[in-house]
Amino acid sequence: MGFLGFGKKKKVVDLSERYRRQQEQAAQIKAESQEVGSETSSASPFGIFDSPATSTDSEESGGYIDVSSSMEDRRKRLAKRLGEMTTKMEDLSNQIYHLQQRIELIERKLDVRSE
Repeated sequence: MGFLGFGKKKKVVDLSERYRRQQEQAAQIKAESQEVGSETSSASPFGIFDSPATSTDSEESGGYIDVSSSMEDRRKRLAKRLGEMTTKMEDLSNQIYHLQQRIELIERKLDVRSE
């Protein structure tokens, strides 16, 4: 028996079951998309108009999604964003430095002593 209701709780969160279901759903969706892709390509000569436009030509090669190119694109965008952030931080640092210099000049002119 637990003291004041503490200690004998059988509540356990099982994350492995959720992960397994997500993996099964992903595999099922992948299999369905491959089936739909093969059906639409053989169903009519205008099958390209029937298929959903979810992937671009640069991401798809031979029916498989090229993960490396999308990862390279992400890496390039991330590098660009980091470069822009670094530049902005340097600019802000320079602005802070100049403001500090102005404050020191004004303090000297007013003969203000800071401790």
